[in-house]
Amino acid sequence: MEQHRVILITGAGSGIGAAIARTLASEHTSLLLHSRGADDSSKQAMQQVLDSVRALGAKAECYFADLNEPQQAKRIVEACVQTFGTVDQVVSNAGHASKKNLQEASSLDLAEAVQSMAGAFLELVQTARPYLEKSSCGSIVLTSSFVAHRFKPGELYPLTAAAKATAEALAMSLAAELAATGVTVNCVLPGYTLKDSQRYPHVDWQNRLPMPPLGRFGQPDDVAGAVAYLLSSHARYVTGQKLSIDGGLRLG
Repeated sequence: MEQHRVILITGAGSGIGAAIARTLASEHTSLLLHSRGADDSSKQAMQQVLDSVRALGAKAECYFADLNEPQQAKRIVEACVQTFGTVDQVVSNAGHASKKNLQEASSLDLAEAVQSMAGAFLELVQTARPYLEKSSCGSIVLTSSFVAHRFKPGELYPLTAAAKATAEALAMSLAAELAATGVTVNCVLPGYTLKDSQRYPHVDWQNRLPMPPLGRFGQPDDVAGAVAYLLSSHARYVTGQKLSIDGGLRLG
């Protein structure tokens, strides 16, 4: 019989996070889905995700919070425990891409980027750790990005790269710390991913960006499948890994 899991997913209102939620949704999962909920449109999008995962049999609730604000990540975990009694697995997916170059960026911009991604990740795992260690399927997956590893003119996101690289370093340290407890910690590194066809039409990407060797840009489901594997019973012997889902972008 499949084990019931309580899974917390940040940045689940759209794109990759929404795809992860739908991929994991079943009668054997309870999902606490986070979104920033900055406006009515994003709240409506989250409601659509909730409706879709509930239709797949999952128990699901949402929590709106701005991860730029300290302690919000902690409160998301507390809300998950209050709602579902525990948390077995965490997917730290929330983040944003800053296009500011190094000449334009300020130290405050950098601090905000690091807080919203690496700082929030730290707060999430610190708060969830006692519950993860008690779980027989305790796992953490961090959604990082290829931008922390690929540095080519015209494709640079220095603030996001710094924040994601910091979060990855925390994840690797955590993997080493938690290995003896059986909790796994891994990262997925998406390449260019078509998160929203209305905001990022395919033809625009083709005109502006290099096509990956596999001949197409990624879809949210490509990343969701990798996350589902890392959270599954098939990956209980996998920890401290960084899995690129980029169509071979880093080959050249």
